[in-house]
Amino acid sequence: MRQLPDLGKDLGKNVRQIEGNWRMAMFRTIKLVKFMAIIATLASISLAAATPSQAETCSIRLHIVKAGFIVGAGGGSGTLVCHGRAHRLSVGGIGLGSLGVATADLAGTASNVHNPASVAGTYGAAGAGVTFVGGGQVATLQNQNGVVLHLSGGQVGFQVSLGLAGMTLAMQ
Repeated sequence: MRQLPDLGKDLGKNVRQIEGNWRMAMFRTIKLVKFMAIIATLASISLAAATPSQAETCSIRLHIVKAGFIVGAGGGSGTLVCHGRAHRLSVGGIGLGSLGVATADLAGTASNVHNPASVAGTYGAAGAGVTFVGGGQVATLQNQNGVVLHLSGGQVGFQVSLGLAGMTLAMQ
């Protein structure tokens, strides 16, 4: 008589082999997912580091004429240069505690500029100073759009200013 094969023994062996293959496949899949996550993380960090800030720094030149007795008024013109393109500006302003007549030629930078139009606005500065012929001016001003002007230059004339001065820039 012929013996029948022991199916239970072979079946158990096949089940263990299938379980082993399944575990190996899961291990490889998990390893692949981890690798892809690392690659994605490194790629996003690289892109974030390589993406330039949208705010930029531009150059600015202003010519201002100021006159006043107690209340002063000023006006003038200027140029903003961003990416090699010049944008014309008009300057206006009123100050309290002002005495005299003077002109100022200021040059510097406008930082945190998101677009040239964001330079337009009202800038404020509090300070006290007396300037005679040939005096120097240094100012750091900020407008409501977050644009910061760092200006320096010469002033010609006589001007005493003892209060809060406001300056408004507008695009022409």
